[in-house]
Amino acid sequence: MNRKKSVSQRIRLAVQIVFFVLVALVVAAHSLEESGITIPLLQGASLHAICPFGGVVSLYQYITAGTFVQKIHDSSFWLMIIVFVTAILLGPVFCGWACPFGSFQEWIGKIGRKIFKKKYNRMIPLKLDRVLRYLRYLVLVWVVIMTAVSAKLIFSDFDPYYALFNFWTGEVAITGFISLGLVILLSLFVERPFCKYACPYGALLGLSNLFRIFKLRRNSVTCINCKACDKACPMNITVSTVAAVTDHQCISCLICTSEAACPVPSTVEFNTHALEQNTQEVAK
Repeated sequence: MNRKKSVSQRIRLAVQIVFFVLVALVVAAHSLEESGITIPLLQGASLHAICPFGGVVSLYQYITAGTFVQKIHDSSFWLMIIVFVTAILLGPVFCGWACPFGSFQEWIGKIGRKIFKKKYNRMIPLKLDRVLRYLRYLVLVWVVIMTAVSAKLIFSDFDPYYALFNFWTGEVAITGFISLGLVILLSLFVERPFCKYACPYGALLGLSNLFRIFKLRRNSVTCINCKACDKACPMNITVSTVAAVTDHQCISCLICTSEAACPVPSTVEFNTHALEQNTQEVAK
């Protein structure tokens, strides 16, 4: 099935656009508010206020001192809880459906895919790629520790996401612009490079793949081993050899499913139970 015609992917694209536009409006409204212009419904909102990762890095400060890290609001805590609950149920859907910076990389990647075609997202040697994927956990540890020690958003000076939505404000450090430029360049060769190798929040949410309730499952009985799911996966996960996807890089985008990429119905699906067992029961 052509993934471009997939209903789930059309819905995902619509959701991605909505969240991207929403974040852009919030940032624009915050800048205008500083100039004395208020936009209804967006008054008091800011990029930090709607970032769920802000709640994560503020946990230590809140537990020990009862206060938030500089620039973080209580809304970040509520968003953090919402994202964690959805991750327990559905995995990192925030990464695959809602994160504006993840969507931005994906859209830039469409240019790279047209240039390099089948070579796109397949250029980094497998052994090196496997090592690089754990770098984001080092970034996560560094960000949490440094934020706890300084009570400041240390990562904002290096965050390409912050740089993307604040490039005109004069608040972005040169390191942020360098990070953003590097991510844009790499996105022409690798799909979602920041998500794969450097995003601290993606690293944390990726752990939910180990225990989430709804999992991406493959029915080995109906699978024809065409590897369409492997080729479609933006995170280069080998779906065709597992019963359930538990890889920490999965972003629950559903691109590999039978509704989007797999040519065999009911073979790769989002489900709570093993597909193979169901098929065997029907065969009996």
